[in-house]
Formats: sequence, structure tokens, C-alpha cells
Amino acid sequence: MEDNKLISKSFLWMCIGLLVTFVTGFGVASNERMLENIFNGSSFWLFVVLEFVLVIVLSWRCMKMSPVAAKICFILYAFVSGLTFSSIFVVYDIASIIMVFLVSSVIFGVMAFIGYKTNVDLSKLGFYLMMGLIAVIIVSVINIFIGSNGLEMALSIICILLFIGITAFDVQKIKSLEGSGLPEDNLAIYGALELYLDFINIFIDLIRIIGENKD
Repeated sequence: MEDNKLISKSFLWMCIGLLVTFVTGFGVASNERMLENIFNGSSFWLFVVLEFVLVIVLSWRCMKMSPVAAKICFILYAFVSGLTFSSIFVVYDIASIIMVFLVSSVIFGVMAFIGYKTNVDLSKLGFYLMMGLIAVIIVSVINIFIGSNGLEMALSIICILLFIGITAFDVQKIKSLEGSGLPEDNLAIYGALELYLDFINIFIDLIRIIGENKD
């Protein structure tokens, strides 16, 4: 991917975001007082709402921000995500987390390569993938009230398949924006956010399926 500066910058910022999230999550999980402060009472839901607001702002306003503001907003989002992500380090064994991270990296890397190299237009596929994702979100909300473990497992498998396709779609979309005349730094952050979300969702759903809980 050396011939596309936008792709390179997007992946660089995605990696920075993932590093911030995982380091923050591990740090919080290692501190009992911080865990209590985050997960007791309404604090957790405040962070969830903040996380949601930040991702919406980045998705809709990224191109209108200054490059510095976009980068700060992205790092802040990755940090807040790390706070809520810390539960992963509490629930799952560290060896299992590392294994799932490596598997997720391979899956993500393969699909990113396919998305970058393929000459097939994935835009139509992207529409159906997004519709599928919306359907999964709706069923997931319903399952909160049903509490079906079997349905939760099925949804995790479907989510992985969807985000495998979305990863290729997003990489092709970012590649197509090279030379568009839009601010490159802002485009890189926008692309990084898309790739970050793809990877995190693959990781979370995969660890739900094959992750091993702490004893």
C-alpha cells in the first residue's frame, strides 16, 4: 500500500488509536479503584454516551474540523473507548486476549489487502453490509430483553462476517478518496476511524466466541 499516502496515514492513525485504547483498557483494569469509579453507578453510562457522541461528531464533522481538532477528537474517542473497553481485561485471560488480537489482525489484514487490491467495485456490497449491520443492531437490542445466549452467539458470528466485508469496503473507499482535493489529514482521521471501528468490532465479537474467561 506504499503508493497511497492516504491509506498509509489512515492505518497509522488507526494503530495509534488502537494503542491508546488497549493501553488505557489494560491500565484501568489493573487499578481496582479506577474500575470501581468507572463501572459503579452512572459513570459507565456517561462514558458510553460520551463515546457515542464523539464517534458521531467525528463521522459527521471530521472534514469541517481543523486537522489538529480532528486528531485530538480521535485520540479522545480512543481513550474513552479504552475506559469502557477495560472490562475485556477484567473478564478474559490475557493470553486469550493476545491470541484473539493476533487472529483479528490476520483477518483484518487479509481483508484490507483484498479491499485495496481488488478491481471489483464494492460500493453495492457496502450497501447490503450496512443494511445487515442495522438489522443486527436491532436484533441485539431486542436480545437485551430476551437474554438468549444462543442468539447472542449467532449475532457475534454474523457481526464478524459483516465486518470482514465492511473492512474491504472501507479500505477501497479510503483508497478512492486519494487525490479528491479534500484535506488529507482530515481524510486520514476519517479513514482511521472507519478502520478502527472495523477492527474493534471484529475483535470484540471474536473474543465473545473463542475467548477464555479468567478462572
